[in-house]
Amino acid sequence: MIFDCTQVARLCQVADEEFREPVVLEGAGLWAGVLSRGRCALSSPLAPPAAAGSLLLAAAPVVLEPAEECHLLAVRLEGTAAELFLRGLDGPMFAAGVGCPGAAGLIAALAEAPAQGQGLLCYQLLCELAAADQAGPALPPLVAAAAAAMEENYAGLYGVEELSASLGVSKSHLVRAFKAAMGITPGQYLTGVRLEAAKLLLARREYPLEVVASLCGFSGANYLCRVFKKATGQTPTAFRAAAAGANARSLPLPREEELYV
Repeated sequence: MIFDCTQVARLCQVADEEFREPVVLEGAGLWAGVLSRGRCALSSPLAPPAAAGSLLLAAAPVVLEPAEECHLLAVRLEGTAAELFLRGLDGPMFAAGVGCPGAAGLIAALAEAPAQGQGLLCYQLLCELAAADQAGPALPPLVAAAAAAMEENYAGLYGVEELSASLGVSKSHLVRAFKAAMGITPGQYLTGVRLEAAKLLLARREYPLEVVASLCGFSGANYLCRVFKKATGQTPTAFRAAAAGANARSLPLPREEELYV
């Protein structure tokens, strides 16, 4: 055989899930799926919920958190083309299905295709999804500005009142707009950003917990421990031990240098 298309892209697994509780997708390669019913978010305090018609693109493990009863049809692809596709992803994501109008049909066809017809469909699906990162639903300007402000100044921001004042709107208006777009309140989002920063410091630094709390905007080590345990099921100390040597996602740490000035 001169060319084996299964080395480029091949189907390894199909997931046809109806769920009300969190679902975990596992296995090597790329998961590509279509959410045909319900609203669902990736398991992250920073991820807004996706609506029906959205496309899932992710490497495993992927944890899906339904906001209501959902249906997802997804395929797991391996091969050189799938590996290259994954390198272009910053992380698990939902994309707007309107940006890749043929993707849902290809996923459905692939899920039912006989083995000899799968390779070409896999490749066609990857081509259709190539611009999916440009098809994400745009956030309202106020919500996008609020999220950016929290990500840039999570350590020094006192709370939602200060944030809303800086954006020139009332706190109640910001909370309503933010929750409608993101599915969570600005306060919950800010806590999520701070927790992500704490995870990074715990994985890459040996700072005492009081210092980690200060750098990430928590009022003290005890409060950090309570929030961290509630969100992750682990204490910061246990997380640090488990993450030793692991690469963590980079986040700006605006107050790390100030600590030693």
